[in-house]
Amino acid sequence: MNFSVFLVTYFTWMILTSFTDVKELIVGLFVSLVISIVLRKYYVIKFDIKFPLRIVKFIFLYLPVFIWEIIKANFDVAVRVLNPSLPINPGFVKISTELKKDSSKLVLANSITLTPGTLTLDVRDDVLFIHWIDVKTLEDKEKKRIIAGKFEKILKGVFE
Repeated sequence: MNFSVFLVTYFTWMILTSFTDVKELIVGLFVSLVISIVLRKYYVIKFDIKFPLRIVKFIFLYLPVFIWEIIKANFDVAVRVLNPSLPINPGFVKISTELKKDSSKLVLANSITLTPGTLTLDVRDDVLFIHWIDVKTLEDKEKKRIIAGKFEKILKGVFE
């Protein structure tokens, strides 16, 4: 059993259900235990002395930037939908990342996917393959700056 996975799973269960119902807490305990046993070799979540600081950085530095980027991208996509005469240039691009940890690459890939207009298709080593609704440039540094630049800088400080 991976105790870290158990804690994260059980804490998530408690957030998603009620804290007051003892039956829910017991079921959550059992489900979290089973999940941590089954997935122990696949998930390695490590809590270290910097974990609380990383959570604070994630909440107060990363989430506001992420939410702002989602809002901007939503407006961009909405304008494209409401005005079909706007030219779009969809295409596949790849960007390199300086992030080394799998967890930071995962959060970056998910952040790109959750931002309307982009979709992360694959991550291989340090390269992300992305579908972009409007390819504005083919220059590597500019692509990276537009798609992942803000996310990557903060994630590097949070996860690595």
